[in-house]
Amino acid sequence: MAIQHKQRIGADVLVPFILIALVFGGLFWQKYQEARQLPDAPPGKQGPAATKKVTLFFGDNESHLIREAREVDTCEDRTTCLRSLLEELFVGPVGELIAVIPEWASINNVRIEGDLATIDLGKDFAEALEPGSSAEMMAVYAIVNTVCINMPEIRHVKITLDGDQAARLRHLDLSEPLEPDYSLEPPSPAVTPQQKRM
Repeated sequence: MAIQHKQRIGADVLVPFILIALVFGGLFWQKYQEARQLPDAPPGKQGPAATKKVTLFFGDNESHLIREAREVDTCEDRTTCLRSLLEELFVGPVGELIAVIPEWASINNVRIEGDLATIDLGKDFAEALEPGSSAEMMAVYAIVNTVCINMPEIRHVKITLDGDQAARLRHLDLSEPLEPDYSLEPPSPAVTPQQKRM
């Protein structure tokens, strides 16, 4: 009788243990399958049409801004597009160009009102900039030119630092909205009269 009682206790413990193991095993298997399954693309964003080409501005060794083309995901609204564009710029160049935005610079907020984009950066942007007016101009106009060339409806860019509307770098006043300045790009090679005849 004691043997039957021990077998019954063993079966009472073993059956619930097997049931619990099966439940957890099933949940684990389901989670594993979900993790391995690729998500479906949302409607309207399938295939190569889900990206667009943008132009970003980076530096060269001669204090010029140089254009770099890049493919980015398309976006739905202008504010999201602006933030995505800036995030791509802040990542830095993929080629041999030089990043002009400090590595640890952060974007607090972006806003678009009519033809004005307001970009609020963290103070780390100003603090981490290389010393000198040239570095400030290149960093600020890399932002302004990138925004305006990719979003032609935006004609002015206002840069604030941690919400400070009257922000000022060491050499550059940011209290007023800025227009793009494409004169920071290297000059196009001049065409000589001899080249015109060819």
